[in-house]
Amino acid sequence: MRNLLALAASLALASCGLQPMYAGGSQAAVAQGLAAVEVPAIQGRGGWLVKNALEARLGVAGDAAPRYRLDVRLDDSLEALGVLNDDTISRERRILRARYQLIDIATGAVLLDATAGSDAGIDVVSSEYATIAAEQKALENLALDVADRMATQVALTLRAQASAQP
Repeated sequence: MRNLLALAASLALASCGLQPMYAGGSQAAVAQGLAAVEVPAIQGRGGWLVKNALEARLGVAGDAAPRYRLDVRLDDSLEALGVLNDDTISRERRILRARYQLIDIATGAVLLDATAGSDAGIDVVSSEYATIAAEQKALENLALDVADRMATQVALTLRAQASAQP
């Protein structure tokens, strides 16, 4: 019975047109396209973190000659949220926003122009070292999250472009 249900579910999914993003593994058009994306240096510590995370996610199919360039501008801000009676800050919010464009190097055409962002709350404690460590860890986590969102959008764009070509 369980096998019959699994077979019925797979047939239902196949009939709706749903297909895996990376079908074909590292030889798939999407994986090859992602491997051909060049990420220039991004300004700041957050930029360094985002660039490294993007390269880890985009280069899963190995190194390929760059066909695309992903230009990224980051906006990293830290704002006070909770203020106590004695005017000390008890909570902060770290916000990381990225504006990015995927550019076809050969034609100069902009294939994708989008934004991605994430934010995190940080408790401000009496230890300055602990607060700074929490701010840095929040930046690391936000960089990973923003890079994931960007890589997903780039993959969707490259898949749409590959399916549009004959």
